[in-house]
Amino acid sequence: MDAKTRARLEEAVPEEFFTYPAGLTAREHQALTYRRLRHAGLAAPPAAELLADPPLLCALLDRAAIADPALFHVMLLHYTLALGPILRFGGGQQGAREARDALESMEAAGTLLMTEVGRSNSHLSPRTVARHDPGTGGFTLTTPDPQAAKFPTNTAHPGVAKTAAVYATLVHGGRERGVFVFAVPLRHPDGTVPPGVRIVPAPETTGLPIDYAAVLLDGVRVPYEAWLRDGASIAADGSFHDPAGNPAARLTRSMGIAPPVWRAVISASAAITRASAGMLLAHSADRTTLGRLAPRRPLTDYRNQQEAVLGALAAAHALTAVAAHVTAPRPAAPQAPAAGGPDTAWAPWSAVDRDLALLKAAATAQAQQTVSACRVHSGAPGFAAAERLNAYRGLAHAYQNAGGDNELILYDTARAMADLDRYTPPEPGAGPPDGGDLDSPRVWLFLARDAERRMRDRLAGRVQDALAAGGDAFTAWNGNLVLAARTAAACADRIVLEICAASAAADPDGLGPVLRLHALNVLDRRAPDLLNEGAAPPGFLDEVWAARRRACDVLAPRAADLAAAFELPAPVTAPAAFLTGPAGR
Repeated sequence: MDAKTRARLEEAVPEEFFTYPAGLTAREHQALTYRRLRHAGLAAPPAAELLADPPLLCALLDRAAIADPALFHVMLLHYTLALGPILRFGGGQQGAREARDALESMEAAGTLLMTEVGRSNSHLSPRTVARHDPGTGGFTLTTPDPQAAKFPTNTAHPGVAKTAAVYATLVHGGRERGVFVFAVPLRHPDGTVPPGVRIVPAPETTGLPIDYAAVLLDGVRVPYEAWLRDGASIAADGSFHDPAGNPAARLTRSMGIAPPVWRAVISASAAITRASAGMLLAHSADRTTLGRLAPRRPLTDYRNQQEAVLGALAAAHALTAVAAHVTAPRPAAPQAPAAGGPDTAWAPWSAVDRDLALLKAAATAQAQQTVSACRVHSGAPGFAAAERLNAYRGLAHAYQNAGGDNELILYDTARAMADLDRYTPPEPGAGPPDGGDLDSPRVWLFLARDAERRMRDRLAGRVQDALAAGGDAFTAWNGNLVLAARTAAACADRIVLEICAASAAADPDGLGPVLRLHALNVLDRRAPDLLNEGAAPPGFLDEVWAARRRACDVLAPRAADLAAAFELPAPVTAPAAFLTGPAGR
């Protein structure tokens, strides 16, 4: 990134955004978050430019995530889930143009109305209905009962104008035509809401503090041009046309806004992991202990703390490599592939982009694990004096479900693997290469691939046996969900290790050793499956632990340099402000 772009992003999210004034009420805190969103939107490059440039958008969102997870969340919603559908599906429609102008000018904040509170997997078949009105040419949007209310949404603040991307099932001619998106103003600048809109604020929360609310729609009228129709149309004679061809394909196309979300979440997961690792190192460096084994011994001489610090740095570098991989330029794909992605049962995401959805699940899980470990290994200050770590943990926790539920992504990935639906298992190898030396990337990959293949074969066999015994698909899969999730997670680990191996090969002396440590930690975490599947022999964990100690011995003198490579903003690792401020009475 050039210096001019970096300066512009720092202007969009300045250092003052890294803290909040004391004494704010929840609504005041939210109002300040939205003022900061407006500032960022006006100072950053134009929205269309950001959405067309994944590394640039992710760099802006990364800085927001490190500064303030709540700001990241509302910014992600604004750009990718409100403006994204308008730009992707709305074309030059006048109704879409008005919504786009309101969002690009930051006169309104963007929000998303997709999931519904009363049913799981509601993405697959929203009960919120859009009906065409031949008299006006527009549509009416209705949630039939409170169970179909859209939740969660960031719509509760009474003083912030909101424009929503509303996902609804289009019913026309007595038939469900599929899930489409509508651009709907939900709250005007004066705080009023359109006729038929009801916003019910949710209780306040500290996990990811934004203005959560449920939204119910009762015959809300929107013009024809507010239908982000993606080439579909209703002719003057009432005939319906959709290039998607059928409701299932339409759902996949309407969910095609997800890849920018996943790239941003993966990148932000890497960003907060970098920040957390830097904070743990700052806490641990030059800190002595009073343990009676060796009084006044440096804290990082203890293997548990040393491995936690270096492991966090390694996870951060690994996730940074994954983020670079998913945001790298690649050949343009058709907007909606004719064949779609793998068939899905639990959620639509794998049909959009199986591997990107899977990497989102892996990145958020890794961030959650690492941020939590950093908080624990920072002792009491990690919980009570460094709210930033709690905020990062809240963000990582939230995105286990937001942006596509991780478990459902794993299940659909496993189903595609078992059915060989656009999936090719790793080839079996003759045996571990390089004498099984765990310092070799070829050995990491052999073990990961071998375990994945064995687990996939066993999962497919168990499902087929259940079906052959007369069970239905639900019974066959419901009895194997634990194995399914672990099989898909093994696939995710293999993809991550392949990315790490490629990065290590490109920089063997720089990134090579730290990515090797991350690979060893992945193998440690994956050991139950490696041992259960016979991909690793008894005593394997002893070998992993010994290799990890060797890796840490090499990396310990480089810890400061590994953290410096993250170029973290100064406020992240600064001493706790209350220690340097005026004394209280």
